[in-house]
Amino acid sequence: MDNSTAQHDFVQLMAANKGILLKICNAYCTSKADREDLAQEIIFTLWKANSTYNPDYKFSTWMYRVALNVAISYYRSTKKTRNTIPFTEMHIDLPDLPAEADAGGGIALLHRHIAALPELDRALIILYFEEKTYREIADIIGITETNAATKISRIKEKLKQQMRNTQTKAYGRP
Repeated sequence: MDNSTAQHDFVQLMAANKGILLKICNAYCTSKADREDLAQEIIFTLWKANSTYNPDYKFSTWMYRVALNVAISYYRSTKKTRNTIPFTEMHIDLPDLPAEADAGGGIALLHRHIAALPELDRALIILYFEEKTYREIADIIGITETNAATKISRIKEKLKQQMRNTQTKAYGRP
């Protein structure tokens, strides 16, 4: 395959999967400039690593894995504090709930707890909310399917406990 064909194919795959790039950049950066820098770094890394992509597998899985690794490295290298954008502003498709479902502010509170998670846990729960299978999550993150399921179960339990603790403090009830 010549370089112009490879470049054209890469651009098409990136366009078809641009949502992945946006979600990851929004999840790991607070400012527009940082999101643009991270997006550029991810695209550059994907282009450099394009020859390692195995077309027998889904491009989106490979892209998620590379992009998450770049984002986590970028996040750590820039020594950002926990000043991430609110989870509600992330471009993550969560199930639609009726407006009255969050009358007590529980969803907003859950979003804050998720935004405060360590990088890997946040990546896992984001993929879980995107309704990826444990197999897909494992492939993206680079862990076993059992490990992905276990970690996600623990993250959900941790979030439930944090929600209970917050409700107990705020309302004096479990």
